[in-house]
Amino acid sequence: MAIEENTGTVETPVSLDKTQTTGLSNRQRITWLVIGDALVFLVFAFIGRRSHNEAIGIGALFQVMLTALPFAAAWFIVSPLLGAFKRGLERKPGTMVTRTLLAWLAAWPIALVLRGVFVDHAVPPLTFGIITLVANSVLLLLWRWPFALFMSRRKS
Repeated sequence: MAIEENTGTVETPVSLDKTQTTGLSNRQRITWLVIGDALVFLVFAFIGRRSHNEAIGIGALFQVMLTALPFAAAWFIVSPLLGAFKRGLERKPGTMVTRTLLAWLAAWPIALVLRGVFVDHAVPPLTFGIITLVANSVLLLLWRWPFALFMSRRKS
């Protein structure tokens, strides 16, 4: 007959706090995503203004921000609703790509409407719309996919 020794300690199940599964707290994760996304729209506005020979220097930072605002506003309104900021997404590069593209595809027409109403006071041309769709898709993926890839390989 085997005798078990009672040490008086009670084993408790391992608790998974929010940072163990993602490597970042929820606040840190969302902060990184928001900063990166905001920079994407600023880069897009900078490139667009430069290609049209509009002011882009430090003195024109406010104008660059105003140019980016309709796109960023549409993104930050729509993308959370479509799961682009969902917990765990930062560790799934493939899912990050899919969610990002779907969210931008849904935000894109809203961005064009906001731009038309508040900036141009007209319907943007189709070519502008297509360039906006493609360029922002690429820019968002150029930062979000590597972020998810890095986080997926990072030890918790």
